[in-house]
Amino acid sequence: MKPAAVSSTAPREETDSQPLPPGWRSYTSPEGLKYYVNSCSKETTWRRPSLLAESPQRPLARQNSSPYANGCHGSTKTSAPTETAAVALRKPTINKQPPGSVSPAKRQIKEVKETKITINCVTFPLPGEGPEQQLLKPNEWSYCDYFWTDKKDPQGTTSVAGFEVLLQKQLKGKQMQKEMAEFIHERIKIEEEYAKNLSKLSLSPLAAQEEGTLGEAWTQLKKSLHDEAEVHLKFSNKLHSEVEKPLLTFRGDNFKKDLKKYDHHIADLRKQLASRYASVEKARKALADRQKDLEVKTQQLEIKLSNKTEEDIKKARRKSTQAGDDLMRCVDLYNQTQCKWFEEMVTTSMELEKLEVERIEWIQQHLRQYTTLRHETDMFNQSTVEPVDQLLQNVDPAKDRELWVKEHNTGEVRPVDMDI
Repeated sequence: MKPAAVSSTAPREETDSQPLPPGWRSYTSPEGLKYYVNSCSKETTWRRPSLLAESPQRPLARQNSSPYANGCHGSTKTSAPTETAAVALRKPTINKQPPGSVSPAKRQIKEVKETKITINCVTFPLPGEGPEQQLLKPNEWSYCDYFWTDKKDPQGTTSVAGFEVLLQKQLKGKQMQKEMAEFIHERIKIEEEYAKNLSKLSLSPLAAQEEGTLGEAWTQLKKSLHDEAEVHLKFSNKLHSEVEKPLLTFRGDNFKKDLKKYDHHIADLRKQLASRYASVEKARKALADRQKDLEVKTQQLEIKLSNKTEEDIKKARRKSTQAGDDLMRCVDLYNQTQCKWFEEMVTTSMELEKLEVERIEWIQQHLRQYTTLRHETDMFNQSTVEPVDQLLQNVDPAKDRELWVKEHNTGEVRPVDMDI
């Protein structure tokens, strides 16, 4: 899925029956959270300011351009904390600190609902959160829609990337194709051996002395074995040229090399994504450290436990702002990399899907050729025995007897009684 874009929804100014202190206005962020902005000090807070408890406002020394000024989300313009900021600061269970440099008594911890989760450095929406994601190719069960997450291997020790599952499918298909060719080769050997034995048997002298119409039928039967042997030999030759050879030569050794290129390309993008994610985590920690340092110094100044000057606070605030900018930059780079990985996954997985369709259709075509040849073989075999059937139908014991008598008779005169 494409990385979620930074929310561009403009904040809405809120109206409330209870008046706010002078200079304060309330807004609702795109995430639905209400926050308050002081137009004078540029201070931003999640807590509603009170008329009674309002403390004097300290104007900032400069207007900060980062959403992380004042420790969190201060800005020169009135804007809500963006989705980027919310995502960048998310933790498994996180309490977001209110924006602005306010005293501990005025700070309020507000839990932020998580809407996304990162698994193996890839960011996914949580179930039920955000808009429903539509399939890229609905009703097609396309590769490009169902292999985004990783899964555990059978031993459960390591994760196998979804793209790796697709590659293994291609390699398995190549192996199945090779084994089918081996099967056809074995069939060819059987046909060749059968043809050889039929031809040899057709030359057998057994019952060669049978005579008459039955002898003719017997001679034709032996001859039919030779003809049938020729049919099976032709069948085996066609199996080799029209079935076995195409199965063997379809996608040669270069196919595996091409798959390795796909594998390395996607794996490199995943490595880049992991590197970007590590940078985000590092930047997130740096920001947290800078914000904590700013908070400590601010508290020490407020309760006068330190000689820290206002200049120290400004310096800490600048560092916090810079850390926030660095985090936003790292998140942006991460999202760019994830978007590139997404695009390549869609393009490559659909290419693998096309290759699988081609493989299945190719095998289907040549297995159908096998059945066609087999039917033809049966038909030719039938033609070899048709003369035998005709001659067997013409076998006539009376005719055979007549023929034999004519050839072998020793005289027609019968003996008579001798006279006394």
